[in-house]
Amino acid sequence: MPTSDASGVELDNLRKVFSVHQRQGFMRRLQREIIAVDGISLSIPAGQAVAFIGPNGAGKSTTIKMLTGILVPTTGQAQVVGLTPWLERSTLAHHIGAVFGQRSQLWYHLPPRDTFELLAHIYNLDKAVYRARRDMLIERFAMGSFLDTPVRKLSLGQRMRAEVAASLLHRPKVLFLDEPTIGLDVIARQELRDLIREWNREEGLTVFLTSHDAGDVERVAKRVVVINGGRVVFDDKVSTMRRQYLGTKILNVKFAETPAPIDLPGVAVLKTNEYALKLQVNTHVTTIETVMNAVLHAGSVADIAIEDPPLEEVIAHIYNRDSTSISEGPSA
Repeated sequence: MPTSDASGVELDNLRKVFSVHQRQGFMRRLQREIIAVDGISLSIPAGQAVAFIGPNGAGKSTTIKMLTGILVPTTGQAQVVGLTPWLERSTLAHHIGAVFGQRSQLWYHLPPRDTFELLAHIYNLDKAVYRARRDMLIERFAMGSFLDTPVRKLSLGQRMRAEVAASLLHRPKVLFLDEPTIGLDVIARQELRDLIREWNREEGLTVFLTSHDAGDVERVAKRVVVINGGRVVFDDKVSTMRRQYLGTKILNVKFAETPAPIDLPGVAVLKTNEYALKLQVNTHVTTIETVMNAVLHAGSVADIAIEDPPLEEVIAHIYNRDSTSISEGPSA
């Protein structure tokens, strides 16, 4: 296994195969193998925030379960903060936090305050240290108004703030987040992303995030690992993924008067009305500078904004690559 900072996460040719029995006829049963994770190798330094994304069935949850010690791999190795998860799970639990969007670690009928007290006993935290940490988390996660409200009565946004706070109570070195913003409204999602990013920057917390929400990836992570079919197909910066796999820009232009038509190769009009245009520009065909010149000559410009395309499009572009490129493994 490659050597690195013992506070990080290491995967070395990690593989997980499940055996499934299928009935054929009245008496006969056949056994077949399903490869969930197919030889993943990654090195995540301490303090890095990584988005681990892929389509349903790509192997994301299976990988997290191996890294948290829930599952034992078929072959390969892994270390989290210098520990082998499936061999040292009890020790590892004191160094990692985990938040699963669909499963709660909070006691349903108890208020968050009581859950925090129980977790302090489970982790054998010093009382003074625990109280200082608890009070700081309550303030930073704005939990004062619902700290004594039973979890069953909390909104989803309040519950998820309490979930993340609970996972940070024992000062973990690595935080695993599996769809943490699922079901949240726009404001609650943004608040939770900001809190996670803040913790990553200020405490040096290593973040391992899986999500189908492009906003989570853009706001929380700097590095993105895309897997498909249990294998890594991309590993690089989020900005590199945009640049390499979808060379387009979106221009939103408002005019003070009705503009003249714009007809350039590689430029598609997505939306138009009397005083506005929304253009999609293929920068491999026509440069942004060329398009800007055409826009300025089309009419008096009142406002203009240049945007990247939605990250979902970039990810879909990677998923839809031909099978040959996927079989060759990661492009970066």
